[in-house]
Amino acid sequence: MAKEQLTGKEKAAILLITLGPQKSADIFKHLNEEEIEELTLQIANMRMVSPEEKQKIIENFYQLCLAQEYISEGGISYAKDVLERALGDDKAEDIISRLTSSLQVRPFEFARKADAGQLLNYIQNEHPQTIALILSYLSSSQAAQILASLPEEKQAEVARRVAIMDRTSPEVVKEIEQVLESKFSNIVSQDFTDAGGVQTVVDILNSVDRGTEKHIMEEIDIKDAELSDEIRKRMFVFEDIVGLDNRSIQRVIREVDNSQWAIALKGASEEVKESIFTNMSKRLVEMIKEDIEFMGPVRLKDIEEAQQTIVNVIRKLEEEGEIITPRGGDEIIV
Repeated sequence: MAKEQLTGKEKAAILLITLGPQKSADIFKHLNEEEIEELTLQIANMRMVSPEEKQKIIENFYQLCLAQEYISEGGISYAKDVLERALGDDKAEDIISRLTSSLQVRPFEFARKADAGQLLNYIQNEHPQTIALILSYLSSSQAAQILASLPEEKQAEVARRVAIMDRTSPEVVKEIEQVLESKFSNIVSQDFTDAGGVQTVVDILNSVDRGTEKHIMEEIDIKDAELSDEIRKRMFVFEDIVGLDNRSIQRVIREVDNSQWAIALKGASEEVKESIFTNMSKRLVEMIKEDIEFMGPVRLKDIEEAQQTIVNVIRKLEEEGEIITPRGGDEIIV
């Protein structure tokens, strides 16, 4: 079976066979059902492949991964330069061509490598729609820092525009990119690209402090109650702990310092306190209740920060598959 005769699916199937069942299973987790079915069928029908052919495909895959990493680090030009030095002009050109033909490099790649404070200086005075578009292409942590630093009267409007954003033409994206082009790295070309949406603003709000989150949600609730409800359905806030099953709460308790629980529960509802205390040992409950009683007045900001710390732990455990959090009113099946 000559290399030139192999299709992309055949190469993918050979790679999975070579990697073995465990690693292949891990890769399948990132594919949709249709892709899994096609690859499974391809693997089942795969003919004999020589060790030499397998090695070539692994090397080819490694080079593509390396090229993609270089693109992420410094853009296509940087990747091409590094690969040319390592593999020669022709080989580098071939890898970059094959990679970029199947890989959509997201706009504002240069901005995702920039400092959030630096970006803020250049976009804070722009129209809310422009800011919303830029934030939609940044990482959640970057966007959260910028959103929290905007004037309060702009925060909710920008968040709302991120949530209702749909598709933006490449001409508009390019025009906005050029505003920052003189200060940042080269910009790659793009086709029509999905950006924004409810999930994007949820990711951003999940990363900001609770004070900013509350303000933005209150403002959006006034302007667009339906949108606010949709955002809340996808978010997890401290009060949602009551919706976790006991095993998940116990898992969270083990990950959070006792001092954090005391501060966080200082301003919590009785329902939340009951959910937590029910899953703690009697001695630990008594200790935390004593801490709450004797710590005196606590600033709202400190309570919110402690609660946000716990929410971040919950979100991290959910991402790692350790626990399941309720979404949109769904009940957890234990």
